[in-house]
Amino acid sequence: MINLKINGKEIQVPKGTMLLEACRQAGAELPTLCYDEDLRLAGSCRMCLVEAKGRPTLVAACVMPAENNMDILTESEDVVEARKVILELLTARHKFDCHVCEKDGNCKLQDYCYKYGVKESSFAGEGPHFYKEDPNPFIERDYDKCIMCTRCVRACEEITGADAINLEDRGHHAKISTAFNGILADSTCVFCGQCVMVCPVGALTSKVSAGKGKAAQNEKVLTTCTYCGTGCTLELNVNEGKVVGVTSNRDRKYSPVNKGALCVKGRFGWDFIHSPERLTTPLIRENGELRPASWEEALSYAADKLKGVKEKYGPDALAMFTSARVTNEENYLAQKFMRAAIGTNNVDHCARL
Repeated sequence: MINLKINGKEIQVPKGTMLLEACRQAGAELPTLCYDEDLRLAGSCRMCLVEAKGRPTLVAACVMPAENNMDILTESEDVVEARKVILELLTARHKFDCHVCEKDGNCKLQDYCYKYGVKESSFAGEGPHFYKEDPNPFIERDYDKCIMCTRCVRACEEITGADAINLEDRGHHAKISTAFNGILADSTCVFCGQCVMVCPVGALTSKVSAGKGKAAQNEKVLTTCTYCGTGCTLELNVNEGKVVGVTSNRDRKYSPVNKGALCVKGRFGWDFIHSPERLTTPLIRENGELRPASWEEALSYAADKLKGVKEKYGPDALAMFTSARVTNEENYLAQKFMRAAIGTNNVDHCARL
């Protein structure tokens, strides 16, 4: 254990603890843009700069290990001024259209500019010019809003393992890009949307959710993905009684299985919920036409047909396919129904089709 002082408060932390975590333990929440607890450290945005008394320069708290007898100031005059300059540098190439941005109200850059009173950038130069239409149905890539935190690059590499994107070029022309600056569909991208999950600004957003309601204003309903048996936790974003998007819940308490990570189906495949083609009542076919029926009539009809087949041809004339999209308990009941009620072992599962 080592001892240090943060904003006058003495604390003790294990050796190897980064200053960022030490500051949090002392009750000082530092601004961060590039830092993500699930990704390797980058130290690139420098928003978490703090003053260590006796040192000639400010230090980035996310990549600086705490040392014995350190005396740290997190909101000194020099620190605040440095953060303002950093924000001006970041916004020099950032497109300010917050009022129509999907991340409005849920954007770290917006929050920090408000906190430190940064209304515009004093650094003149080329304006944003990195936007490129990507003809995929899932992810909007507006790099005119990108702050080069590289969270998306690290998430693609470390969480998904796709390595679809990386940094291209240097200096003012640096940007996030696929190989040869192509479209996502021609890369190794699997459209999981982990990049959307970790992006702190509006550079990466969901095309499926666009215009249906800003995430900051939507009600969040914690639930379990229904697409397979993995059991991933997700948040349904609800606006005016309708599901308008899916976001990740990264709290280990509520999301122990996937820690917020999702696949393309879980993150973007929710729009079937309000499809006008969904059945809302059972249908029975008579004379080649489907007619609406009550649940009682439909269940009795199905039971009579199954019973008739079993009596005429034997139980092995029947088979059941179960589904990865229903719960383990429902799959258990399905096979028990076939084996105990019908009397056959003809049970299979869609995962084997």
